[in-house]
Amino acid sequence: MKSLLNRRSALLATGPSHLVQVAHDNTTSSGDEPAASVSSSSSPYASTPAEPPRPVTTLRPVPVVPSQTSGRPVQMADSAEIEWLAEEEALTPFRVFRSFDYSVSLLFHARELAYYVALYQNGTLWRALKAADLDAAEAAFHHFEEQATRLSEGETRRAQLAAQNEQLARMIAESEAQAERLRCDLQRNSVQEQAVSGRMHQVRKEVAQLEAQRVAAQAQLNKAHRQIHQLNLTSNEGVPHLPGR
Repeated sequence: MKSLLNRRSALLATGPSHLVQVAHDNTTSSGDEPAASVSSSSSPYASTPAEPPRPVTTLRPVPVVPSQTSGRPVQMADSAEIEWLAEEEALTPFRVFRSFDYSVSLLFHARELAYYVALYQNGTLWRALKAADLDAAEAAFHHFEEQATRLSEGETRRAQLAAQNEQLARMIAESEAQAERLRCDLQRNSVQEQAVSGRMHQVRKEVAQLEAQRVAAQAQLNKAHRQIHQLNLTSNEGVPHLPGR
């Protein structure tokens, strides 16, 4: 019986044995799973040696990264949501920019602590962004402001040209009116000069006639004076010569 027990002990000592060891890492975070390593002793009956244990990679949640503008987190906003909030008067305007038919609004939703930046064209919502903080919202607002300014450059140039053309038209009308007044003045002066010239010619003619009449009258007067003198002489010849006392 004793020899039988010795043989059983020897058989167990020479048979295959397996050793499993589990190591826990207390330094890992609460969200990590513990890593385990398994080592097996080689068996004389195994055809290939056992592979070394591989570390188990801990799966961690991947955060959702929103789209960014100028380094600030923003995302596309739902136009219908903004229109509904505007109808409910739930948005407070922080910034407003307008350039012709384009306008940009920075809106604050106090209940959700969210910011909306909306670009409108002729009063219709065109594009909208949603931001979680004011800095990102202001960056998006300035981006839309520059875009609206570029879009309205044609409108700006058209308004400037229309104003310049209107000003030129007024200047042309004023210049033409002034030229017409000058033409009227010249024409009136010409007519007046002709009238003055005619009047002077008539006056000279009348002066010449009056001068001729004066000369003729003077000659006639002189003749009459001579006749009177002659008659006086003739009349005086019949007067007797009286001696003086």
